[in-house]
Amino acid sequence: MKRLLITFIALAVTQFAHAQSGYRIDFKVKNWKDTTVYLGSYYGESTVLRDTAKSKAGSFHFDGKTALPEGAYYLVLGKNKLFDFVVGKNKFFTIETTANAADPLKIEDYIKTLVVKNDEDNKLFFDNLHFIGQQSLEAEPVIKVLRDSTLTEDQKKDARASFSKINDRVMAYQNELIEKNPTTLTARLLKVTKQIEVPNPPKKADGSIDSTFQLTYYRQHFFDNLDLADEAMIRLPRPFYQEKVKEYLEKLFVPTPDSVMKAISGIVEKAKKNQDTYKYMVFNLMVMYQAPEIMGLDEVFVRLNDTYWASGEMNFWAAASIKKSMKDYADKIRTSMIGRTGANLIMQDQNLQPRSMYDIKNKYTILFIFDPDCGHCREETPKLVEFYNKSKAQYNFEVYAVSSDTSMLKMKNFMKEFKTPWITVNGPRTYLKEPYSKLYHSETTPTIYILDDKKKIIAKKLPVNKLDDFLSKQQKFEKMKKSQPVKGS
Repeated sequence: MKRLLITFIALAVTQFAHAQSGYRIDFKVKNWKDTTVYLGSYYGESTVLRDTAKSKAGSFHFDGKTALPEGAYYLVLGKNKLFDFVVGKNKFFTIETTANAADPLKIEDYIKTLVVKNDEDNKLFFDNLHFIGQQSLEAEPVIKVLRDSTLTEDQKKDARASFSKINDRVMAYQNELIEKNPTTLTARLLKVTKQIEVPNPPKKADGSIDSTFQLTYYRQHFFDNLDLADEAMIRLPRPFYQEKVKEYLEKLFVPTPDSVMKAISGIVEKAKKNQDTYKYMVFNLMVMYQAPEIMGLDEVFVRLNDTYWASGEMNFWAAASIKKSMKDYADKIRTSMIGRTGANLIMQDQNLQPRSMYDIKNKYTILFIFDPDCGHCREETPKLVEFYNKSKAQYNFEVYAVSSDTSMLKMKNFMKEFKTPWITVNGPRTYLKEPYSKLYHSETTPTIYILDDKKKIIAKKLPVNKLDDFLSKQQKFEKMKKSQPVKGS
């Protein structure tokens, strides 16, 4: 399988940053010997080492003329991550702590003994960790009871009540922290973890319940706890920003290109207020829709390219090579999107005769692109032969199989081995100006497309075991559509 070029350019997103004043973070770690220590940072799902310092008896510092962007950072000793801390608006502070002399990688000892000087944000951050640690200790015996499979639900009643009280204390503590310190990074980090509370739906004038209210409300308030223009939110230990965007698009909207693009337009507009979040949002949307699980949503990738890359919107950071990679991949998808009329294919069959896909007059055409040496093709082909022999008459389809290998002998042997009863042609032996791979996106094999009697693409990249289900539903849909009265009649 070929790797998409987009995966090789992800690191380039991190290169654009705006300059501010400098920073200096001092550390004093008891029980440390002279060593080298690193400063690490987060970016979405990635981590980056940003700075190096030499520790002398546990004293060291990181500094620079350009201020660190807001976000979560961490210390690295050897190849081991130690503990996180935050960098908010204040870039000059001190952290003092004590390492376990016998085991300097024992992280909980750093947290227990840690003291922050000259930074309220980190004081809040570690106070929260200390509080969570205390509550976790209290919850341990309760959780043990709740996980005991030998106990009845009634016997776990008191444990559930105790656990609920502990959870309520944590929520109350964090809610108070957020309310009293709303602009701190710690508060913003905690806020993004909070769920949106959706009120009960109101009643309409006729007394019925408004069934659309809660979904509409949830959509409108989904990002109340996450400012999409807050660049610190893309530099957290957990990629909340990315996760929230993915949840919003995948769970709250109908999975069609029009619906998804409308939703994307709204959230990108919010992220656009900050160049860092703007580029992060758009780039991650491209990654999200480069190979979507839901059929047809690859069109979103094409539209994103046209809207934000080809238009020049990303020129403030994207190199020409990145833009070209986006365009090239979008163009591969563009010619074979669902709803488009599929291009004709004319190639030589095993008898060296030209065979045109457009000559197929059946209700459906199944385009099957395969490689004779491909292991997965050899698994799928017998299934397709079985489906063909069993269901061709039922659904009125024909298969037009394209071998991607230049060898006619390999193609003939493949046909003989699997007793393929359909039209098989050799892809490279084409009568057209453009190769089939430019007309039908097929970077992996086997790839299947389904075209209707007008040669419009109605499905793509289905596994063979989904063909029966798709064609059955397609026939029912077409029958229902015919039975509906024409508008205006």
